[in-house]
Amino acid sequence: MTPQKPALAQDTSGRKPWIKKTPVEVVLEQIGKQEEKVAEMREELAHEERELAKLTQARKVLEAQ
Repeated sequence: MTPQKPALAQDTSGRKPWIKKTPVEVVLEQIGKQEEKVAEMREELAHEERELAKLTQARKVLEAQ
């Protein structure tokens, strides 16, 4: 006979136990996520502005001909 797993074997599922967050913790988490999102968008904007500068330089060269 093989040993059977207990019916309440949730510890072996690999999931962390759920811990209820306070409203303050929820808002602070949302603030952190928003800050990360804004930082990513700023990096993306800086990249796009560099690309625009390159294309603008190329336009000047082409229009000068």
